[in-house]
Amino acid sequence: MQLIDTHCHLDVAAFDKDRDAVLGRAHTAGVTHIVVPGISAVAWKKLLALCTTETGLYPALGLHPMFLDSHHPDDLPALETSITRHKPVAVGEIGLDFQLPALDRGRQKTLFEAQLHIARAARLPVLLHVRKAHDETLALLRKARVCGGICHAFNGSLQQARQYMDLGFKLGFGGMLTYEHSHRLHRLARELPLEAMVLETDAPDMSPASQHGQRNSPEYLPELLPALSRLREEDAAAIATQTTANAIGLLKLT
Repeated sequence: MQLIDTHCHLDVAAFDKDRDAVLGRAHTAGVTHIVVPGISAVAWKKLLALCTTETGLYPALGLHPMFLDSHHPDDLPALETSITRHKPVAVGEIGLDFQLPALDRGRQKTLFEAQLHIARAARLPVLLHVRKAHDETLALLRKARVCGGICHAFNGSLQQARQYMDLGFKLGFGGMLTYEHSHRLHRLARELPLEAMVLETDAPDMSPASQHGQRNSPEYLPELLPALSRLREEDAAAIATQTTANAIGLLKLT
């Protein structure tokens, strides 16, 4: 069974001691492709080196809204240069985070719009981080007209999900789906078309219920399949096949 983790921060320090072992277990579990999103310009070099040396890893480059104070004005032209030179599969992780009051919303929007412009010029999809800001994000996406992408860890409304789909976006589902209390996610998982869904871990964060409180890892991605199979009353293998095809088609993975 072939699976794709469309959002995994495998480059971060949490994996420095056992990254090779994690990758080995993930491959054994059937996770053949892993997309590694960037969060800050200073980390791109390590991320790109990792994706160059390891088979099945695909880089995305972006400036994460949660790290707003660490970004520099020169990072935007550096992003354009890096995209041209290194050919990432997407621009990300980018977006809006209105859940954290300390993050300036105006600066976030300015940074997000600039990266959407870069993505459109490069004809690349985007990997979105959105918390408490779906309507604002959708408005900016309609204006920017990028070529689709993934709304990572989606937890908005069914109506918002359909608006993302209308703009060519897939919706990312991860470990929170395995928790009994995730009623909104469960409803989305039942009602959305499978063609709109992709799988992700967001490792080392957002661990599934079986690993609650522990480091998340791409090797746990298959745990989403029985959860989705129960919710949708569909065959797990069929879900794996379709979500994998969704990711390959959107991100043009090989």
